[in-house]
Amino acid sequence: MFSTWCQRIFGALLVAGLCGAPVHAGSDSPIDSETLAKNRKANEVCFACHSPAGIAKPPRADLDMSKLADSRVEPEIFNKADHGVMDCRQCHSSKHYGAEYPHGAAGKTETSPCNECHAAKQLRLEPQFNASVHAKVEGVKEKFTCNTCHNVHVNVLALRLKDPAKIVEQDNHGCLACHNSDATFARFAPASDKMPGQKKARPDIDTIHEWLPNTKAHWKAVRCVECHTPEVAAGKMLSHEILNKEKAEKKCLTCHSADSSLKTRLYRHMVKDEQQRLGFTNSVILSNSYVIGATRHPELDRIVIGFIVLTLAGVLGHGAVRFIAALRRRKNGEKQ
Repeated sequence: MFSTWCQRIFGALLVAGLCGAPVHAGSDSPIDSETLAKNRKANEVCFACHSPAGIAKPPRADLDMSKLADSRVEPEIFNKADHGVMDCRQCHSSKHYGAEYPHGAAGKTETSPCNECHAAKQLRLEPQFNASVHAKVEGVKEKFTCNTCHNVHVNVLALRLKDPAKIVEQDNHGCLACHNSDATFARFAPASDKMPGQKKARPDIDTIHEWLPNTKAHWKAVRCVECHTPEVAAGKMLSHEILNKEKAEKKCLTCHSADSSLKTRLYRHMVKDEQQRLGFTNSVILSNSYVIGATRHPELDRIVIGFIVLTLAGVLGHGAVRFIAALRRRKNGEKQ
């Protein structure tokens, strides 16, 4: 217990930047170029094996690359990820990943816990996760780690991604990878209530969501967590309290309205940026999603309507002038 708290406190100091450590992934401040170049150079040694190119063309003929099927990393994707600025050995300890190949058996499982760097965040999010449906089902909580849902070799913070389509694709992948796969679901599934000695079968997500119009279109436009997490204070990160189907949001107007909850969720970074740059308050939500009774920013609506009225007035005025002029010409012609 004491050692765990020491880890968390030390991690909090790292997050706060009080230990003078290099800036890591996800920070507002960029890592210095010298450290980044050093880390990337060190990672090349790892990618010599743990990459598609390394597996296809091993650095040594005696290495059995088939064992790396589930330990493969795409260097280009990893370098763009939040953790891509780090040395692989910061998480995969050099205690197990030295110069000897292949590595020791414990190397794959004994990676550094996330709270070594993210202790403050974990302390804040742990109560939320403990209240989630994943933690309340017997035998499931112990199988979950941060990596279960967050792929540290791929994931990028929403603040950096910005594009809603990319944010949705990334976050929903974490949910659908389990809830749309019998094999993955079976790894975490609890015991079946109806069939003793067997695990619970994966519920078909299409059937569960058949009440939702255009289900698959929703999964491409919004994240599962938009409906399966409770509201949190504006400007805060999404809650890690995953709600079950009974508690999930089912009111269409929660999202499909000018005061959409997506403004403080999926689009919150874009909304903030646009408010600062342009002074708009809800153009992002109206431009990126279907809102009942609205198609664009209200102020732009007024401007466009004004232009239409002026255009019609100009056309009618011009027509009236030409009509009057034609009548006068006709009268003058009859007099002559």
